[in-house]
This record gives sequence, C-alpha cells and structure tokens, in this order.
Amino acid sequence: MARRLPSTPPILPGFSYLRVLGSGGFADVFLYEQNMPRRQVAVKVLLAEIVNDHVRQLFQAEANLMAQLSSHPSILTVFQASVSADGRPYLVMEYCSSTLSQRYRVETLSVPEVLRIGIKIASAVETAHQSGVLHRDLKPSNVLVTAYGHPVLSDFGIAATLGEVENSEAIGLSIPWSAPEVLLDEVSGSIASEVWSLGATLYSLLAGRSPFELPGEENGSAQIIARISKARIPALDRPDVPARLEFILAKTMSRRPELRQRSVLELIRELQSVEAELGLAQTPLEVVMDGWATDTVADQADKTRITGVNSVDAYAGRRRRRRPEAGKSVSRSATRPPSLTGGESVTAAHRPRRRALTIWALIAAAVIIVGFAATAASILVRQVGSGIPTVSDVSGELRDGTVLFGWADPGIRDGDSYVVALRTGESSIQRGTEFNVDPKGQPRVCVTVTVNRDGKGGTPSGEKCVDTAGDGP
Repeated sequence: MARRLPSTPPILPGFSYLRVLGSGGFADVFLYEQNMPRRQVAVKVLLAEIVNDHVRQLFQAEANLMAQLSSHPSILTVFQASVSADGRPYLVMEYCSSTLSQRYRVETLSVPEVLRIGIKIASAVETAHQSGVLHRDLKPSNVLVTAYGHPVLSDFGIAATLGEVENSEAIGLSIPWSAPEVLLDEVSGSIASEVWSLGATLYSLLAGRSPFELPGEENGSAQIIARISKARIPALDRPDVPARLEFILAKTMSRRPELRQRSVLELIRELQSVEAELGLAQTPLEVVMDGWATDTVADQADKTRITGVNSVDAYAGRRRRRRPEAGKSVSRSATRPPSLTGGESVTAAHRPRRRALTIWALIAAAVIIVGFAATAASILVRQVGSGIPTVSDVSGELRDGTVLFGWADPGIRDGDSYVVALRTGESSIQRGTEFNVDPKGQPRVCVTVTVNRDGKGGTPSGEKCVDTAGDGP
C-alpha cells in the first residue's frame, strides 16, 4: 500500500515551519521554530479529514493528559495546544532529534543502556498508572531521546483512564508489542498488558527485533498474532545478557496475566536488582511514592533503590558514640586503687606501688573494654539479624501445569520485599505472598524465599520443592 503524503503544514502565529518529521494514521508531526522564546519544537497536527467532535474530544484529552504528566523527567514535555486557522487541532511539544525505533535495528544496544532506558521509561509508566492513566501503546518508536540522551515516553494518543478501560471503544494498537489478551479483545488495556508491552519493548532493544518476529520466516500480522497467543518467547542470542534478565523479560510476557509482575514498580525493582548484580551504578526510580509527596525526586530515588544504607554500620555508629563514656567510666574507677580513694597523700614510697597498680588497672580496663566490645558486637549482630523476618512453611502445589508456591506474611513492613530464588539460579523480587513458576519440562521445581529490607537479605526459608508429575514433598 502506498504511503500517504504529509498534509500541508498549518500557519501558526508565533511559529515558523521548518520541515516534516513524520506521518501517522491520524496526524502529521512537523518541525517548527518558535519565535518567542526561540527554540525548535515538534508540532503534532491532526488530519483535516478525520476531525470531528469525537476526535476533538480525544485530542483534547491527550493534550490534558500530556500536560498533567509531562512534568515527569521521562515523559515528553507539552508546551501548548490549540486549533489552527483551518480548524485542525495541534499540539506543541518538546523536540527530540531521535527515537529508538530505527537505532535498535541497526546497532547493538548494551545491556546497561537497555536497563537504564527500561527503568526510566517504566518509571514514567508507573507514574501514569498512579495517576489512573494507561498508555496503551508502549513500543520502541514511542520512546524518544532528548538532545542530552535522556529517554522520554511520548504519544498518549490512545491512552485511557484505568476506570474507563472496560467500557472504552476499540483502539488502534501495535501488534508486535501487544499482550495476547489485548489482541484477543479480552481487554482493551490493563496494568498487566502494560507490563507485557514494556517487557516486549526491552526485549526488542536487546534483540534488534520484536519478540515474535522470526528472522527468515514470514512475519505478517497473522503470523505474529499466532505466535503471541502461544507466548513462547525465543531465547536472546546474546551472551552478554544475564540469564536473570532473560527470566525477568520472559515473566513480563507470560501467557497468563497473573504470572507477570503485579505492577510496573515490581518490574522496575527487578531491573534495578540486575544492575546491582552487574555492579552498575543504579538508575534511580523516578516515581512519587505514597507518603513522600513532600520529598524531592532525588530523595525518592534514594529511598526506593534496591540497595540502601547498611543498617549494621548505622547502628554501629550509634554504639560508637556511646562507647567513650563507658570506657572513660571504667578507666577512671579502675585506675583509682582503694588505698587512694580516701584523699590520702602520695609519698615517694607509694609511687612504685601506685605505678604497678595503675599498669594492672589499665590492662584490666583494656580487657573489660575488649570484652564489652565483643559482647556489644555479638548483641548487635543478633539484633540486626533478627530485625528482618524469616519466611517459614512455604507451600507448593501443581495446578493446571503451573507450580504455585505460597507462604504466610512473616510481618514485613512498608518497603520490604520477597526475593524468590529458584534452584536453577533465577530469582524474582516481589511484594505478594504467591509465586507461579512455569516448569518448562523440569521434573522438579524448588524455591527459597528471603525477606529483603533496605537491600539486605534476611535468613532464607527452607527450600520447598514440587514434583511436576504430582504433589511435592
């Protein structure tokens, strides 16, 4: 099918037209120069032939959504919205010189860069979700890159509020990055389907193609939809991609929505944990968390990283500040012999005896201080270790071909998470007390569960195993 020509750029007061940036099914995007203040901007203009009252409402909704969310550092900034003299609505946005839509297909993006992009864009999506908004068109071409190399999410054109999704009309979608339940019209969008699309986008950046696009085979819409419906994700042919990252991405694209990460925030924390395993500087989380509304973004990033302040060091610091008083008291009492406590004068004959007593008193004081320090350290280790609850009595069962593990909440608090580790080496970070595993032909699946607090793990639970041919022990 022939590609349509761009529409005529509108005459906009205060802007000078430069060139066409791109064309879509419903709009064209042009590069303009704004006269005051002088800067280049991208202007999205709806096609005249599709404009009606309903489309105007949708466009206004997009403008309002983008304006509401664009203060986020990883969401494209909107400067203004209006209607041109010829009746076409337009949106004036931050101009980004490049997108990921072509770059990932012609060059190999490094694992650290993909993790950074993933965490920043996922932070934008999580922020939208907390505002009650689904994006519903997450894909590489909607990730733009600013002049400073910062990825930003664009195009909320088919976004819908979470409360309206069930009743929303059919929408346009991008098949290669859409969840199976969306393609099958079971839902028009959900948090679970956004998790899928984010995972599919990150997979694409690593693989150089969409997840179900197979080199050397027919990759039409029908073939890709058929592959997505089976959700058999091809392995990434890259030795530098950690096995755990592959496991995380496979989890995002589980056929059953309930087997995916329960939120985009959970996915972000898993990606951050991969950064930590690789020894990379951790990409901060850019999400306003409940209860931290008055904090700065930098403070929020510190509070939500996987690794935090070492609680042992912090506690030891407090102990060290109290020790000088205890040491001083012991030294003062130990170095004052009973014969000298009544105010008696000291003669030359008494000095050698006092010197000897003083030496022995100092030795005794040193022994007492060392013993006190050892005792304090022992108590400290026990206190810190016991401060993180331990999961016990992990249960497991085989249900409809999937192994379901569960456990009781041992008393975790806000900010804690569970690290579920499989015997095969994969692990997952989550808040829920259930974990589903696709055995993928393994005769036996075994897990341990550990509570993570401020980047420190507690005592692991006992290992629980389930035989895939029947009930586990």
